[in-house]
Amino acid sequence: MKVLNILAGAGASSYSGIILIVVMIVAMYFLMIRPQRKQQQKHQSTLSQLQKGDHVITIGRLHGVVDEINREAGTVTLDCDGIYLVFDLNAIATVNQKTAVPETASDSAATETPSASSQSTEPTTESAEPADSAAPTADDNKTDK
Repeated sequence: MKVLNILAGAGASSYSGIILIVVMIVAMYFLMIRPQRKQQQKHQSTLSQLQKGDHVITIGRLHGVVDEINREAGTVTLDCDGIYLVFDLNAIATVNQKTAVPETASDSAATETPSASSQSTEPTTESAEPADSAAPTADDNKTDK
């Protein structure tokens, strides 16, 4: 308000107050409203590209895989470790596009399984037998008393 009084006292026209308010509204538009609209448009385009098999996170931070999309009803069915849940499309917070992770994971698992099992099978079996027979248990302590 002091700014308006200073402008009025200096002989500025009464339109300077209105100009100041208009400048503030324009600044608010460019600093707040415009970025929010861009974010909403980006989210809508992401939802329009949603496909079966995509990994998503809901607004409640529930992670799942898209099983079915019903665009007419605006719903999506998520597979959350065997539990199928139906959500509104707007409940999807983030979308991670499906990747080739299952193929590489199965390849690496097949590669690691023979080497890991051949190395760890023999020492585990041999070391487990003497440890079980030599170690006293809690039941042994109770029977001694």
